[in-house]
Amino acid sequence: MVTVIISVLLMVVLSLIGVNVVLAILAAGLAAGVTAGLSLTESLKILIAGMGGQAETALSYILLGVFAVMIGYSGITSVLVRTLMKVLKGRRGLLLMTIAGAACLSQNAIPVHIAFIPILIPPLLRLFDEMRIDRRAVASSLTFGLKAPYVMVPVGYGFIFHNTIAEEMEASGMDLPVTDMWKALLIPGLGMIAGLLIAVFITYRKPREIFGKSSIKENSPKNNDELSGFTSQHTFTVIAMLGALVVQLSMNSLIFGALTGIILLSAARVVPFRHGDEMVNDGIKMMGMIAFVMLISSGFANILKETGAVDDLVGAAIGSAGAPGILTAALMLLTGLVITMGIGTSFGTVPILAALFVPFCMSVGFSPLATAALIGTAGAMGDAGSPASDSTLGPTAGLNADGRHHHIWDTCVPTFLHYNIPLFLFGLLAVMIL
Repeated sequence: MVTVIISVLLMVVLSLIGVNVVLAILAAGLAAGVTAGLSLTESLKILIAGMGGQAETALSYILLGVFAVMIGYSGITSVLVRTLMKVLKGRRGLLLMTIAGAACLSQNAIPVHIAFIPILIPPLLRLFDEMRIDRRAVASSLTFGLKAPYVMVPVGYGFIFHNTIAEEMEASGMDLPVTDMWKALLIPGLGMIAGLLIAVFITYRKPREIFGKSSIKENSPKNNDELSGFTSQHTFTVIAMLGALVVQLSMNSLIFGALTGIILLSAARVVPFRHGDEMVNDGIKMMGMIAFVMLISSGFANILKETGAVDDLVGAAIGSAGAPGILTAALMLLTGLVITMGIGTSFGTVPILAALFVPFCMSVGFSPLATAALIGTAGAMGDAGSPASDSTLGPTAGLNADGRHHHIWDTCVPTFLHYNIPLFLFGLLAVMIL
């Protein structure tokens, strides 16, 4: 139990005081191994062995970064920005709600997850600055769309999440049809809606100036306002984007989707071959950080699992719990928060929680719906706000394309406060009602 708490707290504290998130997660992983009784060498070996668990995701993000840079090179993003400036300039709330809506579609209607962020957000940074929009509000809008839909809506990634909970509950001896799962998670999801409205219209409503020089190259076609109108290059770019989407959905692979887009843009000479190195370098610059954080966070999660620290923490929490009530539910939700903050994925936390939560909930008399609300909410808590979660890394990758957005203070802290607190409170309400 001490292993998880110490290592997660160390990761959070180091991140908050300004230590790079990669070093913070590395330090937390080694600390987890040492507190579990391993040597530094053994801890490092287990961490490295676990990094392969996110290798496919990391490669996907790198290729998406290259694809996004190539799309920007085509000049189509300038057309997008000018169009949005005409339609949405001065309509701050509508712009932010539109971004949140687009992120929601990426989870359910067109399940591309964070793939749209490096394509949509970087060209909008100039618009955000001109409208003096607080980028923390944009980060909150994006993270809401990456989380709330799969918590509440059983479509796309939402169906996967609901089905995972139902299958893990059934494996532990409690049946709840996946078609009823939304009933358990609707109330926690409403808490996230409240958090979004508070972030956008109250906390980060005031204009905010972004200081510092943008790292985006001003002489690149993606920032050249002389590229007006819709050209043949833009047509080929749209075809490449649609081709990438079709391949990704048909093959269920972000890697093949991004590669398809890259090949189509290159074959159509939208991006000359001589600029290939530049495109790859800029793509790695944009998404390389998120890719490496996903790798090392997978290693950290591997240490927690291999040492049995996560099971010990959940077991200790259950052992400390009493009769079914608000205090018991609160303790179980906080346990999920700590675990997900460290592992960085709600989907990966659910099987761990279900295996131990379900027998306890059955023994003290929690209903199947209340148990599902506990597992689903506990799994979702921490995903928003975790330095190692793609729900925070994705928004940062887009908003920090010009080097003026801080992952911890501009993404993680705002999303942690505005989503984990409502999830906790509304999750308790769901357990008490159901």
